[in-house]
Amino acid sequence: MSGDHAGRRSTTRAGRQVIALPDAFVHGTVEREGAAGRAWLATVPGIVDDLLRRWDCVPDGEVTHGGVGVIVPVRRAATGDAAVLKVSFPHPGNVHEPDAFTVWRGRGAVLLHERDDARFAMLLERAHTTTLAQTTDDDELLAVAGRISRRLAVPAPPGLPRLRDRAAAWEERLRTDAATLPHRLPRHVVDAAVATVRELGHGRADTLVHGDLHARNILRADREPWLAVDPKGYAGDPAYDGGTLLKTYAAQRATAGELPKAVRRALAVFSDAAGLDRERVRRWAQLHAVQAAFHGRRQGFRVARRGARLDGFIALVDQLAVLLTHAERR
Repeated sequence: MSGDHAGRRSTTRAGRQVIALPDAFVHGTVEREGAAGRAWLATVPGIVDDLLRRWDCVPDGEVTHGGVGVIVPVRRAATGDAAVLKVSFPHPGNVHEPDAFTVWRGRGAVLLHERDDARFAMLLERAHTTTLAQTTDDDELLAVAGRISRRLAVPAPPGLPRLRDRAAAWEERLRTDAATLPHRLPRHVVDAAVATVRELGHGRADTLVHGDLHARNILRADREPWLAVDPKGYAGDPAYDGGTLLKTYAAQRATAGELPKAVRRALAVFSDAAGLDRERVRRWAQLHAVQAAFHGRRQGFRVARRGARLDGFIALVDQLAVLLTHAERR
């Protein structure tokens, strides 16, 4: 739901609400999903029009988008309350988002008002477009994210995908990438990531895990100061979310020269605020960094697909993976 990309307004045609999809969202979806993405995009205006009528809403602002979903600000006709209609690309990674929202019931995350699972659509509480990533105080960013992580860490419902079921594939991917991709990661750094998969990845914790907790997925709100959006919805070790947050924080907020100090501080502030073991967070973050280093070499990042910008991101993630391997263990 993190609609941090501006779009276009809806228009009315023959009594129907016709939305214009943001160009960047169209291009990104087609680039990522190919013909399937193009075919799905053609259905989105009709899906939105149908759900506006079914859920008795009217458009109320510019259409925006996140990475995989289009977001239409609306007003609920019966109450006048602000909400957003989110329609996501039908991908397996998006299946359990409404399940997570249902369990949280607004505790640390936006409220879910309505859901249409067949069309990967939800009516959600509207938050602001300001993200936690725009906060200039790094300690505040880390502490807020930690407190949100703590609030989201509740027992997972039955039926969610479990992190332990992905561990074997993670290990195989790490070993294949290390053997086949050109890279400069020291062997002991890759070995440390494999050890984390073996020792933590198979754990039997059944806590609800956001799955993509980073500062851009935490938004300013009215009901509470900050609320999480865009969960994947896994069951597993809550320190996994700490690893996601730390990886993205370090890559986005610190330059190469500041990285060692930033990593140590981030581990301390986030882990303490989240009530998580610092060593577990460090290990998950190190695994995420190694996976990101290989992913960037295979297919780039959403913010950098090729060229010097991609090379710079890969170098930074490589450094992060090494630093997290040797970070002070307290």
